[in-house]
Amino acid sequence: MFKQFMPSEHAKSIFDIKADELKAKGIKGIITDLDNTLVEWDRPLATPELIIWFEEMRAQGILVTIVSNNKEIRVKSFADPLQIPFIFEARKPFRRAFHRAAAEMGINREETVVIGDQLLTDILGGNRGGYHTILVVPVAKTDGFWTKMNRRIERRILRYLKRKGMIEWEDNN
Repeated sequence: MFKQFMPSEHAKSIFDIKADELKAKGIKGIITDLDNTLVEWDRPLATPELIIWFEEMRAQGILVTIVSNNKEIRVKSFADPLQIPFIFEARKPFRRAFHRAAAEMGINREETVVIGDQLLTDILGGNRGGYHTILVVPVAKTDGFWTKMNRRIERRILRYLKRKGMIEWEDNN
């Protein structure tokens, strides 16, 4: 059961994920969470550094789609200026939004990576859908109410996985 929560990889931040490394693994597309994965949950727009990251992905031919459980107004106002496709109210960890995002990018799950900061939504949903998953450290130390609840559960899961020797990185949550 706990294997469903195990990410394929772990990264300190989105900026540690490089286009050339993804391409070497046959990755053609990224499904990424928005809040606390790309930017702080209360930051309305992309940072200059994030814009450069998106441009590098685009230049290398890697497609990006944002899949968020947040409301349309939040995701649209962030994604539209960047011309990045998005799915809002995704109901992660259910698989449907992940499959829809991959289909809209015209790629299969073996060519897709799911990136997110939460085990209970991003990683669980990506793993259930059969995608390669990358867990990143949350951008902000603060969260909304429901995410705070998830983080408590995630800390327990991470401690268990670490105790069983299933993870080797430091718990930064």
